[in-house]
Amino acid sequence: MSNPSPAQVATPDLDMSRTMPSGAKPMIRFSGICKAFGSLVVLDDLDLDIAPAEKVALIGPSGSGKSTLLRVLMTLERPDKGSIEIDGAPLWHMPKNGGLVPADGRHLREMRKNVGMVFQQFNLFPHMSVLRNVTEAPVHVLGIDKDEADARARDLLDMVGLRDKVNHYPAQLSGGQQQRVAIARALAMRPRVMLFDEVTSALDPETVGEVLSVIRDLAHEHNLTMLMVTHQMGFAREFADRVCFFYQGRILEQGPPDRLFNDPQNERTQAFLRAVLES
Repeated sequence: MSNPSPAQVATPDLDMSRTMPSGAKPMIRFSGICKAFGSLVVLDDLDLDIAPAEKVALIGPSGSGKSTLLRVLMTLERPDKGSIEIDGAPLWHMPKNGGLVPADGRHLREMRKNVGMVFQQFNLFPHMSVLRNVTEAPVHVLGIDKDEADARARDLLDMVGLRDKVNHYPAQLSGGQQQRVAIARALAMRPRVMLFDEVTSALDPETVGEVLSVIRDLAHEHNLTMLMVTHQMGFAREFADRVCFFYQGRILEQGPPDRLFNDPQNERTQAFLRAVLES
């Protein structure tokens, strides 16, 4: 039997786009976002509001648009249609002559400073020490004094449990340690929004816990807006204020973790969770 389309499995009486309190100002607003790669539609007229300091887990089958949504927010992929705002400011557009025009490179660079992202692969500079990996962008992009960047980097590396590795190089670290350096590097840019794209998928099972522990501490102790694409359902339940289930470029169902995991209303959500839990 073929998979049902989103229209066939849409659940009545559930708002699949805006779930913030009435009158609240979102930190992030996606409005009518569309993105296709050739004939493959990966984001299909998607609306989503994220509140300040909200922690949101994005779940769903591979290819459903979760990672692409993060990449569009990080300005790594340009949407084909729609708009994005960060704290009320347009991301892919900029004001000009009383209207909005496509953003130029300078605007995108300024807006990008609000967002930090940690990828599946660690993407550390192999020829730089751990300390320099964390200080390089704050010094050269933000213009922070080198001594100040150094002190902040050491504090962040201490926070992720790696203060004793400041002079090591990436090749001398385990995968879990490299991913923790990547988290410290993203935080060093002082973002208001943190994105995590399946950050444990490239790790050995025994190192997954140390990375999730760092993210757990960030979620509990820092006033960051956080979006996480993950296949770790147990961690999504613990980490998130809200879980969004993606399917074919749309959000079919979303809600508090206990409600979505314990009593999913959408047939496609039920089938996905059943398959994940059985595996």
